[in-house]
Amino acid sequence: MNSTERLTQTLTLKDGRKLGFAEVGDFSGTPVVYCHGFPASRLESVLIAQAAERQQARIIAPDRPGYGLSDWKSERTIADWADDVAQLADHLGIERFSVLGTSGGGPYGLALAAQLPDRVKAVGIVCGLGQLHGTEAMQAMRWPARFGFGAARKAHWLLHLIYGNVLGPLIYREPETALSLLTVGSPASDRTTLRRPEVRSALCASVREALRPGTKGALQEMVLYAHDWGFDLARIRMPITFWHGEADVTVPLSHTLALAESFPQAKVHTFPGEGHFSLPIDRADEIIETLIESIKR
Repeated sequence: MNSTERLTQTLTLKDGRKLGFAEVGDFSGTPVVYCHGFPASRLESVLIAQAAERQQARIIAPDRPGYGLSDWKSERTIADWADDVAQLADHLGIERFSVLGTSGGGPYGLALAAQLPDRVKAVGIVCGLGQLHGTEAMQAMRWPARFGFGAARKAHWLLHLIYGNVLGPLIYREPETALSLLTVGSPASDRTTLRRPEVRSALCASVREALRPGTKGALQEMVLYAHDWGFDLARIRMPITFWHGEADVTVPLSHTLALAESFPQAKVHTFPGEGHFSLPIDRADEIIETLIESIKR
């Protein structure tokens, strides 16, 4: 199987849905299930492929329902993601694995840890989105995020009108424009990272692939993020490590600090000056190495 084929694999799940996934890094290395951001796809894993190879990690990056090659699933919860990933691991012949969730993939990484305690060895969350339901986390975000998640919570018609009919199709057609808008008000570290051609290319490919089937997957996720995640954080007992940039304006550091309070034994690494994109991309080696080492605690 060549590198292109490894980025476009599919599995038919028990309920008949297709699950798309990519594999990058060292294919004989330590298995790590990668939970991509929002809105993104399995192709986001390309950003950490070289680091994964250096750290001897096998990154397995599935598309969540409604993104890329994965079929949409109605009335799902974030907790349901565990069943899809368990079937994927079975398909690949992997009994136990670690988990790495980035940004909007953070809640999904935690869901795997809570729902699959006998299979997940360790979990890492990078610049992860915090709990928006029943907390003040949303108020710490910039106004576009507050508006979007507010609509996802209370005005689904507005969410579909603005994000489904206007912004989603625009981002699909012009992902470069969307990346440029992300640099407005972002820290210098993010602006520098997002100017790199290989980073822009990978992020644009990931977003375009995510929205290629349409906006249903992204709209559904906004609603899921804005409500109760559907699983109990207290069930997580394996090693957990958080990384977050102190200059992150996309998902503020307060999200990680609030989540970490649920895990007295968690390791929390914060980085002055690092942002939402610079941290997971530029420190990928350090993150993957630390995650793998955490298994040995």
